[in-house]
Formats: sequence, structure tokens, C-alpha cells
Amino acid sequence: MLANYLTQQTVNIVDSVNDWKEAIQLCASPLLANNTIFPNYIEKIFELHESLGPYYVLAPGIAMPHARPEHGVNQLGLSMLLVKQGVNFNSADNDPVYLITLLAAIDSSSHIEILTQLATLFGESNDMQAIFNAQHCDQILTVTNRY
Repeated sequence: MLANYLTQQTVNIVDSVNDWKEAIQLCASPLLANNTIFPNYIEKIFELHESLGPYYVLAPGIAMPHARPEHGVNQLGLSMLLVKQGVNFNSADNDPVYLITLLAAIDSSSHIEILTQLATLFGESNDMQAIFNAQHCDQILTVTNRY
């Protein structure tokens, strides 16, 4: 199921980023390019982070930035960015974050199956270690395509 959304075009690996905003921008860029989201979606994530804190940092090393559908989502989508050196999101218990998965939901229910598959993936420590250790997108996709 994740293979419908995580592809060579939507999964990227970088060595490092300057900060959490750059990480989100890089993660979102494929979804901007394919018109899944509009630029204001990213701006809303930044605003929410500033007002609520890093609400989307789910677990040690894992973040899933998102905002509401009405904040700039055109279609259901998902992108993934691995930051090899990690990046701090000001989440005391979970920094540094290595894997950013940006979710774009079009309504309150169509993305539930994606979330279910991602939760299963995030709970599989061997698969997560394989993703964290990946050197090429193909290595990430080999793992995500099983979900």
C-alpha cells in the first residue's frame, strides 16, 4: 500500500540539513512538484510548530509533519526524507530525528490505511534500522514496499 505513495520521486536521502525547517522543506519538495500540496501547507506546519511545539515528532528519530487538509492539500500523498546525521526538532525525548515522513491528507478518513501501515512499519525495529542505515532510496523502498 505504501508503494502507491513512496516512490523514487517521493523518497530522498541527504547527509545533513541546517535545521528542522529545511528538513521539512526538502521532504515536502516532491509533493509540491507533483501538486499534492501547495506552499501554504508547509507554512502552516511551520506555524503549528511555533505555536504547539514539535507535535509531529512521534518517537525517537521519527517525525511525521502534517497539517489539516484545508491548509493546502490537493490530493492524498506521502513523502519521506532520511537525514543521515539527524536534525533537532526541539523534541527533548525524541531528538535527533533521522526520518521525516510528510503526510498530506485530503479529508479525515482517506489516510487511515496509510497511517496504519506506517505505524506497523515504525514499530518494526529491524525494518526501521534498515531504513536508518540506508544509503540509497532503493534500500528504503525495499522496506516500505512490504507495507
